[in-house]
Amino acid sequence: MKYKSVFDIIGPVMIGPSSSHTAGAARIGRIARSLFGREPKKAVITFYGSFAKTYKGHGTDVAIVGGILDFDTSDERIIKALEFAKNDGIVISIKEDEALTDHPNTARIHLSDEKGEMELVGISIGGGKVEIVELNGYKLRLTGVNPALLVVHQDTFGVIASVTNALTKHEVNIGYMEVYRQDKGKEALMIIEVDQNLSEKIVQEVSKLEHVIKVIEIHD
Repeated sequence: MKYKSVFDIIGPVMIGPSSSHTAGAARIGRIARSLFGREPKKAVITFYGSFAKTYKGHGTDVAIVGGILDFDTSDERIIKALEFAKNDGIVISIKEDEALTDHPNTARIHLSDEKGEMELVGISIGGGKVEIVELNGYKLRLTGVNPALLVVHQDTFGVIASVTNALTKHEVNIGYMEVYRQDKGKEALMIIEVDQNLSEKIVQEVSKLEHVIKVIEIHD
């Protein structure tokens, strides 16, 4: 199903009683699916704050699982997302955590299969809008207003220049860029928001650059 962005609510239509607890949750789940790049075999979902207290009544659990299944926020299948996940052989584990978080509507999603795993933390800020504030241990802020390129790389001299030069060669305009690192000289994460969707050729070119470990594209 075509959608403008994994971060965008599709107009005012959505399943559930709350844009924050339902549409926002579905969006967080769909972002996780997009970044993971495939259907997982296992999903561990941890709710915090208001999500933890009200997720059953507001349908936050089925919404976030529906997002993981790549259902749109208006897709009526979300209501039976847990059943669809079971039929697909996906093991779903939902937990509640009383730990204090910076935002009341917070969810942590850990996806895994035989090829690997990924974990992110997302918050629902209202009106169906969300932010990703952590990805595989990196503290960040990713809103997805524009198409973006996430580049995991070694924190070493020249990598940022090589990536930006590759985009410049293809006349890609960078609207926003930030680099996050967990420790000096270790792995780092480059987030680059651009003005247009990137071709597979450009993504592959960046992924083959020296010291680049992994490249993830988010497109509209």
